[in-house]
Amino acid sequence: MFNDLKLEAHRPAYLQIRDYLKALIFSGVLQSGVRLPATRELAAVLGVSRNTVIQAYQYLEDDGFIRIVQGRGAFVTMEAPPSEKADVPYAWETLVTDYARTAVDLDIEKKELKWDKGYISFKSIAPDPQLFEMDDVKRSFLNRVAVEGEKLLNYGYAQGYRNLLEYLKQYMKAKGVSPDGKDILITNGFTEGFNLVLAALTRPGDRIVCENPTHNTALKIMRLAGLKVIGVPMQEDGMDVEELSRVLASQTVKLGYLIPSYHNPTGIVMSPEKRKTVLEQFQRYRVPVVEDGFNEELRYSGAHVAPMMALADNGSGMIYLGSLSKILFPGLRVGWIMADARLISYLESVKRSLNIHTSFLDQAILYEYLHTGQFEKYLKKARKVYRERHQRAVELARQLIPCRKVWGEGGLHIFIELEPSVDARQVLAEAYREKVLFMPGDIFFVNPSDGKHTFRLGISRVTPDIMEKGFTVIGRAVRRVQSGYTEAKE
Repeated sequence: MFNDLKLEAHRPAYLQIRDYLKALIFSGVLQSGVRLPATRELAAVLGVSRNTVIQAYQYLEDDGFIRIVQGRGAFVTMEAPPSEKADVPYAWETLVTDYARTAVDLDIEKKELKWDKGYISFKSIAPDPQLFEMDDVKRSFLNRVAVEGEKLLNYGYAQGYRNLLEYLKQYMKAKGVSPDGKDILITNGFTEGFNLVLAALTRPGDRIVCENPTHNTALKIMRLAGLKVIGVPMQEDGMDVEELSRVLASQTVKLGYLIPSYHNPTGIVMSPEKRKTVLEQFQRYRVPVVEDGFNEELRYSGAHVAPMMALADNGSGMIYLGSLSKILFPGLRVGWIMADARLISYLESVKRSLNIHTSFLDQAILYEYLHTGQFEKYLKKARKVYRERHQRAVELARQLIPCRKVWGEGGLHIFIELEPSVDARQVLAEAYREKVLFMPGDIFFVNPSDGKHTFRLGISRVTPDIMEKGFTVIGRAVRRVQSGYTEAKE
């Protein structure tokens, strides 16, 4: 016994010895009352120092597994669990709620085709990690910990880290949004922010208006909340205002959800004129609007377009969801809600009841990175790289993929509209055989059949050479589907 333990170099030896002895106790090999080998003896067997074994024994005693008796040795005190354990099967499929079942049905990670080694994937619209300046991130971590110390590892405030809150107010002000009468709540990214807003303002059965197509994650969240989703078709400069007016006039709508800048999935930027008209329509019927600031920072050309919130006096029903996740460190999961201060007070309480607060350590690191000017330096580089990739993607798509239209004015993706008779899922199946993946467009539509001839291509993490290779495969797949000649028919 004991000589079968193979110590690994990547973990402290005393912890490995502790866990090994715990396993022997749990399994009943070492029973209550048994005396463990002397520390010097076990150290010789394992080829470690005596102090290493002493540390392992001390941790076992702290955890209540053994008792060390001065002059006598270490004795097992824990009784092993009974060998015959209860084995009562549970039919979880019948116990889970409709909410859980719907979540599975809407979970595209479980439903869509999977990436594997050697595949070219255009599914992701996450930022390219190769652009992250890790030295700047490390410096931000060390600087902020040096300033705040142990406070960052304790409980924080539900509203957020004060320094980051103040920074974001100024950040939004620089976008053209007045902070008067408004406040900010820090969230775990866009997803939590949207969930909080829906929890505070809607009930199952309420109607919510959005662009059609729209952000798939938002669509999933709306459906999980039990909302009736009404999609308004997109035009080249944003949502169809006439159709929006008709919907608002004919039905009771509780909330609007819009992505006016670099819309997901089309990449459209709603024109300033249309932003004003759309906002006026919602205000006319006293319907609050959630503005998703998705990819707003990735402006590649043209004049600055202010958020819709900047057009509303004192907010006037606008709720802004901000996040830097699509361009900067999505692993930190930091986003924010900016809205009327009275609404933020409610949302703060809802958040506190769900998860107490967003990681203060993450918020502090992000604040240090942002306020020291590292973000501007990174954004300048990222815009240049992504601009070149986006321009090249549009050129290659028009050259290589037979389609009606290539949508997208910026951001990290383009949207392809095929001829109505061509099923994008058939194209995906053909491309997948040649190890190329993309997101079928039907997942972005309120009625999936409306988008069966569309798909989204994420281009943030692929080089122009890989892009050309993948688009060539997709173009070939489109032609095969158009001609009715697929591998399944060969």
